[in-house]
Amino acid sequence: MNRKNVWACALVAVSLLFGSGQAFAESQITADLKGTIDQVLKIVSDENLKKDPVLRREKLRQVIGLRFNYKQMVMRSLAQNYNDRNDKEREEFTELFKKLLENSYASKIENYQDETINYVDEQVKGKYALVKTQIVRKDGVVDVDYKMLKDNGQWLVYDFVIEGVSLIRNYKSQFSKIISTESYAALVSKLSKKIDDLEAKKVTDSENL
Repeated sequence: MNRKNVWACALVAVSLLFGSGQAFAESQITADLKGTIDQVLKIVSDENLKKDPVLRREKLRQVIGLRFNYKQMVMRSLAQNYNDRNDKEREEFTELFKKLLENSYASKIENYQDETINYVDEQVKGKYALVKTQIVRKDGVVDVDYKMLKDNGQWLVYDFVIEGVSLIRNYKSQFSKIISTESYAALVSKLSKKIDDLEAKKVTDSENL
């Protein structure tokens, strides 16, 4: 992943924590997204949870997981390769992908800064929606779009676009390259190792508190 994409992906997670600014109009879709942001802010700001990083991380993962549509993320990231997988492989890969996102971004979320996110627009087409936001920082404004899909009555996030960089498109490019140049098994192995490294770092950080 190049430096620009690393920055963009990190910003995805942190953007979930910034304080809410002016909204263009209150709608159920935007309200659902803001509800997740409020819950995350509450967890991160809880003084008691700061003393128990393991419990705080678990609570963050639970809240974020309820707003992410991991199945859609995996389907779009693997693209045609998803169709080539059997049910067991799809289930296992979805679990890997979920752990990757949880461990990659929870650590960044825990170190959020007090910035503002404004909700500037919402576009709905059938079961799809796009919530446009702007993160107001001291050094400027960053555009962050949330792509959402209505699934069983809930609007869930299946992609983020930060300054024109799509999280899912980025993963799709990486996964496709690894599968075509090596194999699907190699991709699973690389993801598993990455998750193990992130988990090990989490344990070390906890022990050093």
